Amino acid sequence: MTSPTVPALVAGRTALLSMDFQNGIVPLAPEPDALLARVAGAIADVRAAGGTVGHVRVAFTEEDWDAVPDRNVSFAAAAAAKAMHHEDGTTQFHTAVAPQDGDIVVRKVRFGAASTTDLYARLAERGIDTLVLAGISTSGVVLSTVMDAADRDFRLYVLSDCVADRDPEVHRVLVEKVFPSRARVIDTAGLRELLG
Repeated sequence: MTSPTVPALVAGRTALLSMDFQNGIVPLAPEPDALLARVAGAIADVRAAGGTVGHVRVAFTEEDWDAVPDRNVSFAAAAAAKAMHHEDGTTQFHTAVAPQDGDIVVRKVRFGAASTTDLYARLAERGIDTLVLAGISTSGVVLSTVMDAADRDFRLYVLSDCVADRDPEVHRVLVEKVFPSRARVIDTAGLRELLG
């Protein structure tokens, strides 16, 4: 039974964001096959309920690399190395959670899902006010997206069993201590229940 403090999701106003599940990043997650299976299940549940699925990947064009300033601690080295080209196989979505027709698909060049994309405009076009987040890594795209989307007043859910990080302690602190102040932290079973 759904907890009274966690309202049921309105599928037509809800989007699950599958973030950075791309070929070069998935292998970095602990137990990647099990993670992918859970994410694929959550995507299927949201689709079946009539919700929206969004896919976010990080990848760069030549122009994107040129635009990264040397002062950017996180991305200057990637730009200098010409890493993660948008056409490279490592930046493509993993086939287990690949986009389907009707999904929202965006390519970003920083941590957050929306800071360098038109994601929010595309969500607004569909009347989306609720986001369910899944992604690699907990301390990267998930953290950045939680912080930004919370400031924009989205109703937020983080799927605790669909986020992963190479550092288990950082992952634990974020999921248990940080995210609950800005989002509801649920698992895939809870998502299925809330979708009714």
